[in-house]
Amino acid sequence: MLTPPKIAPITLTGQRIRLEPLSIGHAAALIAIGNDPRLWRLQPYRISTRWDMERYIHTALEQQTTGSGLPFVIIDALAERVIGSTRYMDICLAHRRLEIGATWLCSEYQRTYANTETKLLLLTHAFEALNIQRVIFKTETGNDISRRAILRLGATEEGIFRRHLIADDGRYRDMVYYSILDNEWPSIKTRLSTFLY
Repeated sequence: MLTPPKIAPITLTGQRIRLEPLSIGHAAALIAIGNDPRLWRLQPYRISTRWDMERYIHTALEQQTTGSGLPFVIIDALAERVIGSTRYMDICLAHRRLEIGATWLCSEYQRTYANTETKLLLLTHAFEALNIQRVIFKTETGNDISRRAILRLGATEEGIFRRHLIADDGRYRDMVYYSILDNEWPSIKTRLSTFLY
């Protein structure tokens, strides 16, 4: 039986992206780039003020305290600029699984290397350092851009959970689930790495 790893804040560094532990000190930078209604259209909550962003960060940090989440801020390492956020969530070490989610990038970095390298860093750490055997992704059924991006990573679509979540405004959210397994990771890692160069 493998000893469960310790989930703790960590900085993950790639060639052009760096993931740093999220803190309340990032609120100003995140609201400056995240005050775009299009970012939150298919999310469970809307962020339009600094207070909204601080609440978002506090929720993520509470999940970190309970061990169910590990949030990061996404930084363009060349420009030394905050460009978004992501996290591990729904962590279940007893079953060696976690979800990668709550990922968002400011508009100029969407559909670029930034998302690919972010996911490569998170997946590498999950499978190779944390010994996770199953990484989950989910998104709303109507979020075609996100669905294509998850499939591009090499994840397998597993099915739709109808009315699985409810947004802050009361809207039902049908969620589609995807996964990558540890035995699939080596070939997916090789493929993702080629997307960066």
